[in-house]
Amino acid sequence: MIIRWLGHASFLIQSEGLRIITDPYDPSITRLKPVEEKADIVLRSSDDDMAHCYIESIPAGYSLLTATDYVDEGKNQVQMGKTLFRFMPSRESLIHKKVPRENAFYRFELEGIHVAHMGDVGNALSENQLTFLEGTEILIAPTGGPPTIDLDDLVEVVRRIQPRIVIPMHFKIPGPRFTMLPVEEFTKRFSGEEVITADSSSLEISRQSLPEKMRIIVLKPSLVKGQ
Repeated sequence: MIIRWLGHASFLIQSEGLRIITDPYDPSITRLKPVEEKADIVLRSSDDDMAHCYIESIPAGYSLLTATDYVDEGKNQVQMGKTLFRFMPSRESLIHKKVPRENAFYRFELEGIHVAHMGDVGNALSENQLTFLEGTEILIAPTGGPPTIDLDDLVEVVRRIQPRIVIPMHFKIPGPRFTMLPVEEFTKRFSGEEVITADSSSLEISRQSLPEKMRIIVLKPSLVKGQ
């Protein structure tokens, strides 16, 4: 499996010929290069946050899965080919947002590896949400602090879930002008041996190469302008 960070909360995940794009953004809002990769499936945590749901620049031919659409219909999963996608409702910050929007995070399994993407979650997780994430081996988490989940609350999630890999997203990088902290505000809460700063936007991983102990792997965003 290859996980490539495009920017903000958007990733291209490739596995055995399947191409999945998560939470694509409007480049006019993020000030990043547009997401123009081909995809078989586009996953969105909502349909009303243009920093997480913009699909206009992605070439046609993909299936669209919007997590909030499924949870609004009382559904928590859908099968697409060989892959089962599961959804859990969440909300934007109840403290830092005047009108918090509904959101959802999602998980799926590829090559025997359980992957979860936390979307735009803005609050400490409930017991149901924590239970939903149990067994996650690669956790893609917003690490820029409020208005997304408070970093102390996120650390509690990581310690409770014990994923093998945490991939930070939604933190301060060149381009977006949102209120976001640098990733170091998250990584400093862990020991030096737990944090790996990659010199690449991509991570290639297999079931056999998952680390035995939890590691935070900080990738480089690939769609920053000027790169």
